[in-house]
Amino acid sequence: MTGLLIGLCALLGLAIGSFLNVVIYRVPRQLSVVSPHSACTSCGLRIQDRDNVPVVSWLILRGRCRNCNSPISVRYPLVELAGGVVFAGAAARIGFHWDLPAYFVMLASLLALALIDLEHLVLPKRIVYPSIVTVFGLLLLAAILDGRWHNLFVAVISAAAWFVVYFIINAVSPRALGFGDVRLAPLLGLGLGWLGFGYVILGFFSANLIGAIVGIVLITTKRMSRHQQIPYGVFLALGAALAIFAGAEILAPFQRF
Repeated sequence: MTGLLIGLCALLGLAIGSFLNVVIYRVPRQLSVVSPHSACTSCGLRIQDRDNVPVVSWLILRGRCRNCNSPISVRYPLVELAGGVVFAGAAARIGFHWDLPAYFVMLASLLALALIDLEHLVLPKRIVYPSIVTVFGLLLLAAILDGRWHNLFVAVISAAAWFVVYFIINAVSPRALGFGDVRLAPLLGLGLGWLGFGYVILGFFSANLIGAIVGIVLITTKRMSRHQQIPYGVFLALGAALAIFAGAEILAPFQRF
């Protein structure tokens, strides 16, 4: 049963990953993600349904548009694959429980936000706010159906605490932390707080550790200056993903004390 769940969720993740490609391209450009239909960014012609199958179509077309033969970025199948992997991973980690949809929304949002931040250095409110509301609503539903009110309480407290901490950091040093990261904080607090305070702490420190390591490497290799803005949302997403997928194993030794 678990294997079937993981397989179905992987397929769902591939499909969601295809939609995320639309989100990643259109949202920063203030375009609708609903219409018009997906089109080639080079020739502008509509992409046919047969050429819109996640990963498979890109491979069949050898990474080129059927109409104008322009190259299609490898980012598209990679995002689709990432969607399949994180959905399958969430299913394997959480199992068939009512809180699973909340993590689908959270992980899909973080994937889109991380890539948008990497390219545009912005975390769009059009993604962040609906994600927070949706994740909270799904966790509330899980609390009602499973009676996990303590988990919801910890999630809400964690969301508020993470927001306050990041708000203070932004107020003290706006150059060190953008307000987009402050907006994103409640989403991370909700998702990790539902799992427990330990996951919140792990996600927080992991994000900062990963960001510090990457920043030091880039500055040392002169690929980035000390005053250059970094896509901190990428590291927040990585820290949260690490906590969700490996938190149980990382935190296990500390539970003895």
